[in-house]
Amino acid sequence: MNDLQQVTQENVEFMIEAIKTKLRMASGAAMQASHFNIRQYEDLKDIYDLVASKPNFSISEVEALVSELGKLRLK
Repeated sequence: MNDLQQVTQENVEFMIEAIKTKLRMASGAAMQASHFNIRQYEDLKDIYDLVASKPNFSISEVEALVSELGKLRLK
C-alpha cells in the first residue's frame, strides 16, 4: 500500500489508476497520471478518497467525478 501522505508522482499514478479501475472508466486510456501536475495532489487525493469510500456510483456521479478530474488535467 502506498503512503498517500507523501506527495509523489508515484502516488499520483497510483490514485489515477485506482480511480479509473473503481469507476470502470471506458475512457480510462485518455486519463494518464502524466496529465496531472503534482501541485494538484491534494485535490486529486480528495477525489481518490471519495472514490475509495463508496462501493459504487451512479452514472451522474461518475460524470461529475470525471468532470472534476478533467478540471485538474494539465492544459
